[in-house]
Amino acid sequence: MAVNATDQGPTRALVLANPASGSHSPRLVSEVAELCAGGLEHVDVHLTTAPGDATVAVRRALEGTAAPDLVVVIGGDGTVREVVQALAFVPGRAALAVVPGGTGNSGYKMLWGERPWTESLKAVLTDSGASGGVRLRRLDLARLAETGQCVYLGACSGVIADALIRARDIPLTGRDLYTKAFADTAAAYVPYPGRVTVDGRVVHEGPTVLANVGGGRYRGGRYLVLPDSLLDDGLLDVCVIGGGVPAADVPELTRTASHMGLSDTVYARGRTITVERTDGGRLPLEHDGEYQHGIGPAATLEVMPGALAVWAPASGPP
Repeated sequence: MAVNATDQGPTRALVLANPASGSHSPRLVSEVAELCAGGLEHVDVHLTTAPGDATVAVRRALEGTAAPDLVVVIGGDGTVREVVQALAFVPGRAALAVVPGGTGNSGYKMLWGERPWTESLKAVLTDSGASGGVRLRRLDLARLAETGQCVYLGACSGVIADALIRARDIPLTGRDLYTKAFADTAAAYVPYPGRVTVDGRVVHEGPTVLANVGGGRYRGGRYLVLPDSLLDDGLLDVCVIGGGVPAADVPELTRTASHMGLSDTVYARGRTITVERTDGGRLPLEHDGEYQHGIGPAATLEVMPGALAVWAPASGPP
């Protein structure tokens, strides 16, 4: 019989870890599993074996006779993205908790800020359902129409997408890897001819450094691209930085949200947002840290209100 996530707190957990993620360690997995076992009726642990395995494992667990009502993900934003693909299509069945173990860890930061994972997970296990601690919150997701996939943190065209390709050749780890990749890519980036449409209204047309749709306020764990974004307002935010802003300045500007005061920055909200490359070329696009090689000249994102249950602080963001 399926178990539904409720505000009374979790009872059964699936702990899912990605051994290939940026900060994985067997000790971390053991610590998380032991902490869960101390506060829950039952805990299973699954180590992923290949790309996409996290999605399959969560779906299989939710279809079982003793389904979890909590999925604890140990890994980076890519692993969280895979788990979201499973949870979003069985709404209410189980809630998500994140333990940072990757490169950027933006998914953890947008929920818990810089709080240590031990503190946040203990709060989920002991304070859920109590007043003032944590509570079950239902976040909006986006659906990328061209692939049917769910978008958790956000989707970004332009320089942020291309930085993922450069990062493959940089011998660093953690947030420092993406920081260098972003800076190096931005230093030589040539804006693409683009157009952004929000609910049928064109909000930007012309040279484009990036267009970020989401979703989480941070990208790469450090860059506050969508500073005004709320994760449960039923809308998607979009920030467009046009060619009037030197691409080389964008990493530092977005670290402090200083791009928001520039005349060539557009910020808008809506339910359906389309990002296009107007010269017919392939749109450089990523979502949740995954480069989208199969996208053509345009990408359309549609809001999925309240599609994901997560354990998060009872007050403040989302």
